[in-house]
Amino acid sequence: MNEDKFLVPRDVYLKSGIHIGTKFRTRYMEQFIYKTRPDGLSVLNLQKIDERIKIAASFLAQYAPEDILIISRRENGWKAVELFGKIAGVRTFAGRYPPGILTNPNLDEYTEAKIVLVIDAWPDRNAVLDSVKVGIPVIALCDTNNQTNFIDLVVPCNNKGKKSLGLLFYILTKEFMKLKGKLKEGEELKEKLEDFIEE
Repeated sequence: MNEDKFLVPRDVYLKSGIHIGTKFRTRYMEQFIYKTRPDGLSVLNLQKIDERIKIAASFLAQYAPEDILIISRRENGWKAVELFGKIAGVRTFAGRYPPGILTNPNLDEYTEAKIVLVIDAWPDRNAVLDSVKVGIPVIALCDTNNQTNFIDLVVPCNNKGKKSLGLLFYILTKEFMKLKGKLKEGEELKEKLEDFIEE
């Protein structure tokens, strides 16, 4: 794959560690693993990461921003998720997802969504299971150790690192805004990559 077809230069991807997986790998994630290093860490395929971010952006762009819900139990993703929400007008949950908010209309926090994106299918499993109950598609950021049951679109990446999550949401925001016609081709976001990364 040609380097200039990547959404950001390869070295930006590499610096963020977006491709560095864990020592544990599930058979679900094997198709996205490029190799296993001598220290036992699995390395994700950059090309597949890049392709899946593009697919995720165009999948999300088919929905009105208010119909999208993004959930991050993992603290390293809070800043990135909230900034994406603010720029794109998308609803976000940074912190513990209250079970039932997608399924129980009697709850104060009850909310309707047409698509859900979770940062990690394991800590965010309540949101995944609620989405399945009401028939909402789920996009999940998955590391080498994730299971992928109930996930409609897997985006392989290091879903634990601040820099990796910051970069992913920076790219996703840019692509989403372009597809929504809010950013012209070649135009950059006012926000910088650093703005998406937890201190």
